[in-house]
Amino acid sequence: MSFSAFSQEHASSDTAHATAAEAHDAKPEKEEDISKVILHHIADSHEWHFFGHVALPLPVILWTDNGLVSFLSNKFGHNDHGTELLDADGTKLVYYHGKYYYPESVKSADGTYIAYNNKGEIMNTKPLDISITKNVVSLLISVTILLVVFIGVANAYKKREGKAPKGLQSILEPIIIFVRDDIAKPQLGHKYRGFMPYLLTVFFFVWLNNLMGLIPFFPGGANLTGNIAVTMMLALCTFILTTVNGNKNYWGHVFTPHVPWWLYPLMIPVEIIGLFTKPIALMIRLFANITAGHILILSLISLIFILKSVLVAGIAVPFVLFISVIELVVGFIQAFIFTILSALFIGMAVEEKHAEH
Repeated sequence: MSFSAFSQEHASSDTAHATAAEAHDAKPEKEEDISKVILHHIADSHEWHFFGHVALPLPVILWTDNGLVSFLSNKFGHNDHGTELLDADGTKLVYYHGKYYYPESVKSADGTYIAYNNKGEIMNTKPLDISITKNVVSLLISVTILLVVFIGVANAYKKREGKAPKGLQSILEPIIIFVRDDIAKPQLGHKYRGFMPYLLTVFFFVWLNNLMGLIPFFPGGANLTGNIAVTMMLALCTFILTTVNGNKNYWGHVFTPHVPWWLYPLMIPVEIIGLFTKPIALMIRLFANITAGHILILSLISLIFILKSVLVAGIAVPFVLFISVIELVVGFIQAFIFTILSALFIGMAVEEKHAEH
């Protein structure tokens, strides 16, 4: 892997937009640029930016009409305005706002190879992108950290069986006991042991990545838990565990709810829809809260550049520090909420039938 610097291609690519940019008023243009910068920072990327113009290129892997194509993200420079054609092993591509598309045969009026419909949606088709992006690298880093830490803690328990914990073991043990006694046992009862590995994994994975997302430099800075694809997969794991472990009592509540029989045509569809709304709520809650926190911090910082005042910095910076501290708490709370709701949904599926009151 190698470090890359931005080339002079920014100047040449921006020339195509110069005429259109002059037509806009200065203030709306600046506001639009700021919003793009914020969205760019919370989005996934094909490179890991460090500082200034220094970035780490990541492997781009595309399944195109001509088969598998791979290259480093800096091979064709850093023009993401869609104004240049890229030749990837005989496949013509265009890079536009962080995504690869098949180009139009001729440039459009704005100088790009991108076509839009009447609703402003991009019409170009895309190859299947299975690249190792910034979020993927962050995922691998967090998984590696969790494996190293917890394998070490597990070995310490084996070596020091019956003895007081020490070192990292003593730091993590209260948190592990918290997940067991305050999340797993109340929701799952005597069946909690079988689901503890999953609940601990989810809790520490979400918490660690929430914290890493607040670090502005490598290995932090990726918005992993603010990526809806990641939260969707976490929610899907909870959904699968809930569905697979659902007992007769659980499915009885779905298909034979405790209501008069003539309400079955209404209640059964509602119960079935409820099976899917639970994981959807899990997915959106984590995604929305983490993304909103990042946008809020970046928006406060952007006020300095929008208003162009040192006095604003004196107000914005303390607020950013305050929100950052709040985000540390929110990171833990969101991990707790995701874990306890997962335990609750699984607990509803494995709950034994009890006497009616």
